[in-house]
Amino acid sequence: MRIFLKTLLAAISLSFAVPAFAADDGYKNTGLTLDGIGKSYMGREIAAVMGYPGAAWLERAEREKEEGTSKLLPLLGLKPTDVVADIGAGTGYFSFRLAPLVPQGKVYAEDIQQEMLDFITARKAKGEGANVLPTLGGVSDPRLPAGSIDLILMVDVYHEFSYPREMGLAMARALKPGGRIALVEYRAEDPNVPIRDVHKMTESQAKKEMAAAGLTWVSTDSKTLPWQHLMIFAKPK
Repeated sequence: MRIFLKTLLAAISLSFAVPAFAADDGYKNTGLTLDGIGKSYMGREIAAVMGYPGAAWLERAEREKEEGTSKLLPLLGLKPTDVVADIGAGTGYFSFRLAPLVPQGKVYAEDIQQEMLDFITARKAKGEGANVLPTLGGVSDPRLPAGSIDLILMVDVYHEFSYPREMGLAMARALKPGGRIALVEYRAEDPNVPIRDVHKMTESQAKKEMAAAGLTWVSTDSKTLPWQHLMIFAKPK
């Protein structure tokens, strides 16, 4: 996601909230850049988290045109009883759109910023999303019940995880056997996508990182959404 200068310091503080990494876990110190946090994972520079003062960007009117958000949800193959986790939910843009698709299930709207969850709670107080559950996660663990999730959705957020290895393993634990991750990221292979490089991912990089979490690639759709890959990975049954 785009990073606003006024939120950069807050983003950096969020990114370094857990102890330093070991020498053999895929992380390297790289030095700070404008949008990076000073380290890489498996050769990919990690982007800084968009702070809650930038929340309005998540609800911008242009988002449907730029991202084709209404095209995404039908591609997820959800069942009415599914339990879904919207990780990095932000203002709940997708959480509240997912909720009616799983009327007998529920949606964990997870974020590491309580201020983001406050937006979601305020919407629920107005009667929206009875099955949306605001969930405060950590930078290395989304704090979801083990073996409980049918689908994890991450839209333009995974590349901002300051501890992607730990998050990947934690997400795998949260999935049911056969549960899926839907990873939506701006296409780094396409120079015409008008997003800074650190906020993009290639399909090959995503496959490498998800494999490190024990997840199996299922499919990639790089044509339906205007700027993004939709990449599906599954936990072995």
